[in-house]
Amino acid sequence: MDSLTLHIKTTLCSQNIMASTSSNPTVGRDASSKLKSMKLLEVLNALEEESPSHRREEIFIAPPDNASGDFTDEDSGDEDGQRGSHVPGSVLHASVVPEDSGTEEEDDDLQPPPAMKRQKAVVEPQRVWIKRDIQPNFRSWTPSDPHIEDLKSQELSPVGLFELFFDEGTINFIVNETNRYAWQKNVNLGLTAQELKCVLGILILSGYISYPRRRMFWETSPDSHHHLVADAIRRDRFELIFSYLHFADNNELDESDRFAKVRPLIVRMNCNFQKHAPLEEFYSFGESMCEYFGHRGSKQLPAGKPMRLGYKIWCGTTSRGYLVWFEPSQGTLFTKSDRGLDLGGSMVVKFVDALQERGCLPYHIFFDKVFTSVKLMSILRKKGVKATGTVREYRTERCPLKDPKELKKMKRGSFDYKVDESEEIIVCRWHDSSVVNICSNAVGIEPVELTSHHSGIAKTRTQVHQPSLVKLYQEKVGGVSRMDQNIAKYKVKIRGMKWYSSFIGYVIDAALNNAWQLHRICSHDAQVDLLAFRRYVACVYLESNADMSSQGRRSRRLETESRFDMIGHWIVHQDKRTRCALCHSQTNTRCEKCQKGVHAKCFREYHIR
Repeated sequence: MDSLTLHIKTTLCSQNIMASTSSNPTVGRDASSKLKSMKLLEVLNALEEESPSHRREEIFIAPPDNASGDFTDEDSGDEDGQRGSHVPGSVLHASVVPEDSGTEEEDDDLQPPPAMKRQKAVVEPQRVWIKRDIQPNFRSWTPSDPHIEDLKSQELSPVGLFELFFDEGTINFIVNETNRYAWQKNVNLGLTAQELKCVLGILILSGYISYPRRRMFWETSPDSHHHLVADAIRRDRFELIFSYLHFADNNELDESDRFAKVRPLIVRMNCNFQKHAPLEEFYSFGESMCEYFGHRGSKQLPAGKPMRLGYKIWCGTTSRGYLVWFEPSQGTLFTKSDRGLDLGGSMVVKFVDALQERGCLPYHIFFDKVFTSVKLMSILRKKGVKATGTVREYRTERCPLKDPKELKKMKRGSFDYKVDESEEIIVCRWHDSSVVNICSNAVGIEPVELTSHHSGIAKTRTQVHQPSLVKLYQEKVGGVSRMDQNIAKYKVKIRGMKWYSSFIGYVIDAALNNAWQLHRICSHDAQVDLLAFRRYVACVYLESNADMSSQGRRSRRLETESRFDMIGHWIVHQDKRTRCALCHSQTNTRCEKCQKGVHAKCFREYHIR
């Protein structure tokens, strides 16, 4: 574990170390030295003993410095059955170093983090704040979405929608890179696209059918044998393919990119996600977590909660939860911010640049106080993009609002606001159950509406005044959370010990979530839920790509045909005419799951006889 480095955010040890650092340079150096010598286990114990006022702390473990090295391709053991509560000892005893990522959640929003205090002050023009509502001058949202209309006319099945993202080019790319990597290891793998789809089908199926050990899918024991998996591909063949699964040429890796091993896949998936994304006005930006319990990754530990370990991923989604753009976080030590913004603000700008590749339209982006600043609002306004988000006090550029303590003494629903006269950026401080600051370059105070909120003390619901920008923010900001919720329901359970293996499962889950979102938009008939959608894709991939090389396997396949299960049967067009399985006359349609020719008029009867 010499290559493992843990980067602990500067607020992690605020109770002792950081308090000393700011007041005494000598003590600060000693404290910094002490922090560098700490082990992860000591930090976790300190967090557990911390007072409840500390809302959330994060532990970020970046991929190794030499992430392009050959050693990162090797499996270090069987990870089946491992859970977040059983962290390897090599991780618990790894040394930590402090890091300010620019996205920490301070206990006090009124003061900047210690790292910001140490930075040299940058002289910026003084803003003039006046008491009036905002007067935005953005274009109105009018564009239609011809691509979605085209998808509606095609009436794609769940498999067809999933293959918009894992298309033929992406499948062939993974096959070629996997075979290349195996050849570099002196192994003649001979992977085909058909076998890769079987592997994908098993990974998808593991999201809703999970065993403590993945080999149990192939066991002959009646309590665990799964005929759909066992008939699709042999166990040893699956293990061999899964161990050599690769996504980049090791001879052409960018050593400055810690995710170089999966960078080509990230680029391809981002391209496909953006190509087929619904064209909408409202988008959310935030952080997502890709769980990983191995030796490396981006790890988050909410104080007093079960550990959540994994990679942090910057995500831009629609308000419904369709993932438009994503980028795994590498921390500020490895990702440089620009335009005078912190890391979070820089990621928002990158997301906006990706959106504007489809056209410079007046998109409206929503994000929380991790990202928001008046400077970011100004940059987005110059790009013609609307933005709204909660904001911390020290990022409001000295906007003279009522003191939070004074506002708390007033009745719920009270608010104060000011507008920057030159750039039309509004900052509003609103008192509800707590005092919150919201900043926007597009939405103002009016119209102020009454909304019903629960009063915990009186145990009643009361009417409070709610400014327009607060109402719109609460309605549209949850896109990333909706995506996380969908992924968490049936996420891929099979993973290896390669540091990037669970990230591949995350990409598959994100693609299935996006395909399901398009199904909800494009389906003319009854929509299926997410579970039925995933089951359909898994069953079709395993049944349509099963290994039929031996007579014995073919006979078992026929005995277990799922013709009558009434799950996920779709009629699709086929170019070559075949005999209908029911009436035996010629037809140009077939059942995609059964892989049998069948007329539309015979479709129902064939599946119930």
